[in-house]
Amino acid sequence: MLLIYTHKITPRFIYIMKQIFKRMLQIDVGFTTKVEDFIKHTGPKITYTKQPLQNEFFIRSHSLLFEQGIRNVELSISQWDDVPCFFQTGERSNVPFDIFAASFYLLSRYEEYFPHVKDLFGRFPFKESLAHEHNFLKRPVVDLWVQKLKTLLQQRFPDLEVPPKPVRYTSVIDVPVSHSFAYRGFFRSGIGLLLDLFSFKIKRVAQRIMVLTGLRKDPFDNFSELIEIHKKFSVPGMFFFQFAQYSRYDKNISTENNTFQYLIKSVADYNKVSLAASYSSFTNFDLLKHEKQNLVNVINRPVNYVRLRYNRVDIPETYRNLVDAEFTDDYSMGYTHETGFKAGTCTSFYFYDIQLEIQQPVKIHPFAVHDYALLKMDSQNEIFAELDRLHREVKEVNGHFITVFSNELLGMEQKMNWLDLYAKMIARYYV
Repeated sequence: MLLIYTHKITPRFIYIMKQIFKRMLQIDVGFTTKVEDFIKHTGPKITYTKQPLQNEFFIRSHSLLFEQGIRNVELSISQWDDVPCFFQTGERSNVPFDIFAASFYLLSRYEEYFPHVKDLFGRFPFKESLAHEHNFLKRPVVDLWVQKLKTLLQQRFPDLEVPPKPVRYTSVIDVPVSHSFAYRGFFRSGIGLLLDLFSFKIKRVAQRIMVLTGLRKDPFDNFSELIEIHKKFSVPGMFFFQFAQYSRYDKNISTENNTFQYLIKSVADYNKVSLAASYSSFTNFDLLKHEKQNLVNVINRPVNYVRLRYNRVDIPETYRNLVDAEFTDDYSMGYTHETGFKAGTCTSFYFYDIQLEIQQPVKIHPFAVHDYALLKMDSQNEIFAELDRLHREVKEVNGHFITVFSNELLGMEQKMNWLDLYAKMIARYYV
């Protein structure tokens, strides 16, 4: 067991130590505030306080883990070899910055508690982030820090065993709208056709008519192709279906439609099906629970995983609602229009509620790629250059590479064949 001595044990301290040592390094860890117990310990040990006791492995502590609430924290970015870091320490520290406080800052989304201008959908903009400002959004810095810490600890304690950790892959398919034209009813189809005509969208008019007359498959109905891709490469997919009533931002077909319900059941036979929470449920807890229960009734199995419409997260209220609705896992941590690692990590972690100073029982799975972030790129070569870069970063730390694609984009007829790109991506990274 690795023993950590500190002057004060707080919920923040316990949270980050368990994340780094138990979940990321898979090392048993204990804590003590008693000097005599620390000195008697014969195994690997770390002092985490302002001054070392003797000549032990020492990391000088910043005050962040011993505080409560939010305050303006002075941040100065430096480098640990080739990796950006902050909360620098003195020369006596074996690590040149407080790795624990810095990791907590990023994982807790500390910066999102400060006043900021939200975007159109009420989200924290990536341009407001510390990671974007200092050009480390594309790197899972927390995982890189922990990997370097592991190396230092094994050099100091050769008998310290750290189990090998495989790289993990998860392909998320977001289904906010299952069909573009089909199964929308006479009134909605008629209105849609008129709007396309008055907007002179002739190609879309022709496409709509062919789908409605059965001459062509609906462009968003690519579920059989996706299931075949996953089966071919033995990749388990995760499908998040929106199961909500029609509204301004929620435009799926009726949840009462038998074909729609049959589609969800058929996908659930091959892949995990979870809830894509509607835009309307963002501030309506009862509606969130209602959508969850309705989906449970269709697939006849628990629904514990969730994604939020437009990755719309308002910290901490969003995660409190997910806990109250009895979701255990969330896949919304990332930026819709920018690739990278929003929380600085490619490892799942539990949400820490700073206002309540507790770890909430909802696990966050951060994604590195959302398909809409790729729309600004002009070719498959440019897209794969970006994907290769992110994949290398995840592979280097044996992390979890999560991508999010929607059946909408995969069904669009734009400058490239997105379904073909998706199949190539699966073959390239997930095999």
